[in-house]
Amino acid sequence: MYIAMVSAECAPVAKAGGLGDFIHGLSRELALRGHQVEVLLPKYDSLRYDLIEDLRPVHRDLRVPYFDETVPCQVDHGLVDGVDCLFIDPRSSHAFFERGRIYGEGDDDARFALFCRAVLEFLSQSGRRPDILHCHDWQTGLIPVLVWEAFDGLAQGPGTDATRTVYTLHNLGHQGWVGEAVLRQVGLSAQRLIAPDRLQDSGNPRGVNLMKGGIVFSNFVTTVSPRYAWEVQNTDQGMGLQGLLRQYDGKFAGVLNGIDDAVWNPLSDCHLAHPYGPETLPHKALNKTALRRRLGLQDSAKPILCVVSRLDRQKGVELIRHGIDHALDHGCQVVVLGSAPEPSVAEAFRQMQERLNPSPDAHLELAYDEELSHQIYGGADMILIPSVYEPCGLTQLIAMKYGVVPIVRRVGGLADTVFDANYSDRPFTDRNGYTFDDLTVTAQDHAMDRAIGLWYQYPDYFRQLRVNGMVADHSWGVPAGRYLDIYHHLRP
Repeated sequence: MYIAMVSAECAPVAKAGGLGDFIHGLSRELALRGHQVEVLLPKYDSLRYDLIEDLRPVHRDLRVPYFDETVPCQVDHGLVDGVDCLFIDPRSSHAFFERGRIYGEGDDDARFALFCRAVLEFLSQSGRRPDILHCHDWQTGLIPVLVWEAFDGLAQGPGTDATRTVYTLHNLGHQGWVGEAVLRQVGLSAQRLIAPDRLQDSGNPRGVNLMKGGIVFSNFVTTVSPRYAWEVQNTDQGMGLQGLLRQYDGKFAGVLNGIDDAVWNPLSDCHLAHPYGPETLPHKALNKTALRRRLGLQDSAKPILCVVSRLDRQKGVELIRHGIDHALDHGCQVVVLGSAPEPSVAEAFRQMQERLNPSPDAHLELAYDEELSHQIYGGADMILIPSVYEPCGLTQLIAMKYGVVPIVRRVGGLADTVFDANYSDRPFTDRNGYTFDDLTVTAQDHAMDRAIGLWYQYPDYFRQLRVNGMVADHSWGVPAGRYLDIYHHLRP
């Protein structure tokens, strides 16, 4: 099967968050199973070019409509960890992807709309006919629309030869709320498409919702965990799209993410001082010592509780700040790694850093450091994840792989993967952490106290929770099989 994966990110060359890990992990697993997979990305000037092998042009004269003009583009091919990647490179004074970063520009809607049109122009002009065109998040929401409205050669191929589109929702907090100009930019009719049953934004009669377009026009829609799929249909986590997703329930499913165990594996992790696994778990203590040495923490008989997270409102920053102090007051050391995009949140954590970092039991690193993240997972005992909402979450999956016991709010993918040591109805061998429901310090404190108490009072039981998490299969094997089931359903 020929699968074209279209995304704004792909780890490790273009990564701003979990989307990049998803694209790389799923694409790599599908390719290992013998399928032809190509990932289509913008050619950002911020790409990790050192991680791209054999980068070379494959299409030099791609002309892409842009309002009343055309933008010349080149398409380059390169290998990223064995995955075929195609990079769309606009040659224009607009410098669409020459901004030094992936997101955060005032014209992101125009940048990614051009990318969507360029992807389909390239597929059409190069004669490529993917069996599946798998698109991700609002940045590619126009592709299913364009396939039907402007590229009927893809959508209406003879019999089963038509390309089918799959659209994955990674986070409904970002839907691509834009003006009608983005439709005119790519040659679509605003009059035709700004309608309640098409792309019209429910909160703005003249506005366009790009994610809504992807949902309506795609052949199948997925999101990144079964629990989140239910939440976005039945609670305010749908953020205005609940009714639409219930309307299209027959083509909607939640598929839990995986992690790349070639990258996240304590037995082979080059960033760790000492490798370890379920059979050699005592060696984890050596990494704990190394982590303390690196961060200037005292060597003491205390557990290390960590936070590895983007520090924003979605992640429950107020609960994180409270949890840090609570852990320190209850016999833990604390390590935090993450950056805060919102200035007021960044300042609150900066003040906390200034207050706590002189302590021999606390270290806050307010930036992202890939190597350090591996070392934190290798040395920590517990991880705190009190998310307001969490579509899937990779942090808890990685943590469990490294024998770190998660303490999480029971929402989205966290609810699908973390099973409470005391209250779960799952078998003992499946229980792997601590959960709480209410978005309150009281609920979080109770879960934290149970975890900390177990570490101190029942170390054998705590060790078993570690092992339960480590031996569970959170690789891309099962999710890739589920996506293949969906692909084969669309293209029997």
